[in-house]
Amino acid sequence: MTPRADFDPSRAATLGDTWLAEGARLVIAPVVLFVSGFFTADFLFSGQYTWPRSSRIVVLTLTILVLSYEFVYKEQRARHSSRAGDRPLRALLYSCAIPYLLGALALLGLARLAS
Repeated sequence: MTPRADFDPSRAATLGDTWLAEGARLVIAPVVLFVSGFFTADFLFSGQYTWPRSSRIVVLTLTILVLSYEFVYKEQRARHSSRAGDRPLRALLYSCAIPYLLGALALLGLARLAS
């Protein structure tokens, strides 16, 4: 039995990598950053600056910085290196910065509704 001529294993691996990269950029990163923005705003506006809460926010901030750089910015820069332009920065804005700010605004909206 001979393999099919139209099947290219290197292309199959690329399609799987594309799905994973786009899934991280369009689903995982926005959800994680929305929740992170919510909890960071909660910490900042609560006024309870204890060491355990402060250390959690520092770890959370470092985690979202690594997530944003490694899985969004760096991936977009590698995938679109020939025509990079400002595409990695736009991906960082849309996938990371905007969901983070929306999470913080969601906390403020909920606080306003509760009062």
